[in-house]
Order: sequence, then structure tokens, then C-alpha cells
Amino acid sequence: MPHTASPPPAVRARVLPWLGTAARLVLGAVWLVAGAAKITDLDASVRAVRAYRLLPETAAQVVGAGLPVVEILLAVLLVAGAGVRAAAAVSAVLMLAFVVGIAAAWARGLRIDCGCFGSGGELPAGQDPTYGLELARDAALTVLALVLVRWPTGRLAIDRLLDTRRKEIL
Repeated sequence: MPHTASPPPAVRARVLPWLGTAARLVLGAVWLVAGAAKITDLDASVRAVRAYRLLPETAAQVVGAGLPVVEILLAVLLVAGAGVRAAAAVSAVLMLAFVVGIAAAWARGLRIDCGCFGSGGELPAGQDPTYGLELARDAALTVLALVLVRWPTGRLAIDRLLDTRRKEIL
């Protein structure tokens, strides 16, 4: 088998930060759309969490009302590039929780809209859940978040600016 050489360090140093920036912006955009879709209708967000039948009523209300705020906060941090490693770690944990919730709903035969981008709750008659697509999407976003946990540095980021200033001070 021929050995394939990895790109030279100079190429990696130029390309990887832009890939990290793209990953950060994609994940941030997803959080922004999800949070914005839910924050204007917290009752629907609570209803979506309740539909999974995994949490006691009080916890479902707290999670349903708090989740859009957390999603928007993560979006702001990721898009701005502030606290990227921490925001990505929280993103990975949330995505894994969503994967578990969707898989549990599917395994128990529930017919619900995941509520990922608003609405949520029981599906109307004749409409089928799209659990496979939702699981694939959330698994891919989990991988993206884990990549950012490992390589959080990117272009156009507050973290990068602060790191540069810190090096100048030292």
C-alpha cells in the first residue's frame, strides 16, 4: 500500500483554523435557529419536552423553558468564538442527551415531533416520525462539537484575540 503523506505543517496551520471556524459557525447557527424557534413559544417547548415522557412534570417544565435560552447562549458563544471549548463541550452533552431522548422515544414506539426546531409533541394522524434522520443529524452535530472540544482554535474568534493579547503581555 502506498503511503499517503499528510499535508505539510504550514498547510495544516492555514487550513485547520478555518475548518474550526466553519464548524463553530455551523453549530452556532443550528443552536441559534433551534433556540429562536422555541423562545417565542415556551409552552410548545415544554410540550415537546413533555412528549418524550422521560422527565417528571416539574423537570419537563424547567427544561422546556430553559432549553431555548441555553441554545441561544451557546449560539452567541460559538459564533463569537468566546469560550469555544466550554460551549462545544456543553453542546456535545446536549446533543448526546437529544440522541438518547430520540432513541428512547423511537424504541418505545412514541409518535412525536422531536421539537428540535419548535413545535414538538404528538404527531397528527397520518404523519410519521423521522427519528432516523434526527438521530443522524444530532450524531453529526455531536461529532462536530467534539471536534471543537479537541481543536477549539479558529479564525475570527474572541478566544483567538484574547490569546494573542495574552501572549503579547507575557
